[in-house]
Amino acid sequence: MGRLEGKRAVILGAAGKDNMGQVIARRMHDEGADVLVAGRHEDELKRFAEEIGGHYAICDLTKEADIKALGEAAKSKMGGVDVAINATGIGFLKPFLENTKEELEMMSALQLVGPFQFYQEMIKAMGEGGSIIQISSATATIMLNDHAAYMGTKAATDHIIRCVAHEFGERGIRANSISPGLTRTPMTAGVDQVPGLVESFEARYPLGRIGTSEDIAAAAVFLASDECFMTGENLQVNGGLCLRGNPTRKDQELMMASLAPAS
Repeated sequence: MGRLEGKRAVILGAAGKDNMGQVIARRMHDEGADVLVAGRHEDELKRFAEEIGGHYAICDLTKEADIKALGEAAKSKMGGVDVAINATGIGFLKPFLENTKEELEMMSALQLVGPFQFYQEMIKAMGEGGSIIQISSATATIMLNDHAAYMGTKAATDHIIRCVAHEFGERGIRANSISPGLTRTPMTAGVDQVPGLVESFEARYPLGRIGTSEDIAAAAVFLASDECFMTGENLQVNGGLCLRGNPTRKDQELMMASLAPAS
């Protein structure tokens, strides 16, 4: 423990109880970081911040004013930022020919423009050195049906992360992505109730199991720590999913049937 002692971490996307953002935030707090959690739901953010002895701020990633205010909140409450993590996203899945302009604009706002502006504000709040971490997805690499808008925007942020790494490395700022596969989170709570679903996916994971939020949190701690001499990379923290064939349409249909409604 104590690998992040003295670090100041902002985790955006931690407003859902026990979601990936909260698991990451809790692990970073346990490793000694001063943590500020952000998202759209104040009641849950306040509860969780009190639980871990941290801070919170309201931030809708699609609103530029909120993102700027988050940077100011980090400076006023913690004195600055050493680690900034974007763990937001929406599981928008729709056949390619049915995507509307309005839906594409929504996905771009949440998974491209918003993250871009988040990185900008976090870099402004950083001094010399720091770590920016984007929670991406294995689907930015592998092929799946009905995921084009989701995959495209996630892949775009991966490349923006590379740009950040290239441009701000001279300031000691690292920027990396983490790509989970199918992961046990509140959103996927129904996966065990669908006969054959977990077994079907496990067969595509060389390490033999689907991931957990704790797996992602462990990778995030490494990327945030001074032990990390890595930048501009996309860590495939998904048990080797990308090494094997893409899930079949039947696998995908089973997975979609198991997902809990978005809150």
